[in-house]
Amino acid sequence: MTDTPAPADLAGVYDGLRAYNEASLGRAYDRRDLVAAARAPDGTLKGGLVGYTNWDWLYVDLLWVDESTRGSGLGGRLLDAAEAEARARGCRWSRLYTYDFQAPGFYPKQGYEIWAEMEGYPPGHRQIWFRKALG
Repeated sequence: MTDTPAPADLAGVYDGLRAYNEASLGRAYDRRDLVAAARAPDGTLKGGLVGYTNWDWLYVDLLWVDESTRGSGLGGRLLDAAEAEARARGCRWSRLYTYDFQAPGFYPKQGYEIWAEMEGYPPGHRQIWFRKALG
């Protein structure tokens, strides 16, 4: 057990699982990273989205907007840009999660619906999973 794995170990696990999944599904593992960054004219990062696409889905892992820019619509524009790219890649759905102390009210405004909630993660809070058909 380690918190500093050897790159070869990470690659071996990834490659092994990928081969298993492809053989089981008869379909290629087509994961591609997706990153959108928004910068001020001076180059300061004001927000960003990090995720990936795979098997017809957009997976949004991180969405952050600088406090000074919140409420400006930047979060929605970042999400729209990621969804547009996902559609161009052939994705039909999107999924993401947030926490009750972050911005759970934001995602329904963007067309997402709750499909799962996990109580007590982190302790005293909820993790909330959302999904959206990209049409």
